Amino acid sequence: LKMKKITDIYKKYNLMQNLVEHQLRVTAVAEMICETLDVPVDKDLVVRVCLLHDMGNIIKSDLNYFPEFVKPEGLEYWQKVKDEFIEKHGNEEHFATEKICKELGFGEKEMRVLNAVGFTRAENTLNSDSTEGKVCCYADQRVGPFGVLPLKDRLDDLNKRYQNRANKKLPIGRGEELVKCLEDIEKEIFSKSSIAPESITDESIKKYIVDLKEIEM
Repeated sequence: LKMKKITDIYKKYNLMQNLVEHQLRVTAVAEMICETLDVPVDKDLVVRVCLLHDMGNIIKSDLNYFPEFVKPEGLEYWQKVKDEFIEKHGNEEHFATEKICKELGFGEKEMRVLNAVGFTRAENTLNSDSTEGKVCCYADQRVGPFGVLPLKDRLDDLNKRYQNRANKKLPIGRGEELVKCLEDIEKEIFSKSSIAPESITDESIKKYIVDLKEIEM
């Protein structure tokens, strides 16, 4: 497989700019954590997974939710991209992401870590022995639509959005359980890190993002 720059991969799959920025920010958060851990962690694996962890996300995007995200091309353009994406990759974002990641050369190891990412997977991830999975899952939960947030703020935001979409409602009480699992993942990660969660900000991850744009996969 010929290596391609990550920014070219994003262009090839015609990702919305906010999704590109989300994946870069999540990867930067994860990379920063990896560099501060006092336990062994496969940083390259974490970076590869985080850079592609949401490739299928346009499928579940409510394009009317953040009108600024469809600029400058406009709603009609992105609706067409979304329809074509669903036609090509199916209408389930996790399966679409897995399919694309396999196309891009992910093996079993990467797929295992990829499957640790996501709010609804927090309990399984907490109970696993994969440091890489925990870091990827946690990093994803630290990045909101407009940048890095404290875990609590991000989870409040997610909760609101889940409640607002009838089809996304979790069983009663399940949301609270998953929030608790993510808080436990945060505690576990930072008990092995030389920094505190508050050290991770938009400012502190900037330098990582510059380098990440040059990565080849």
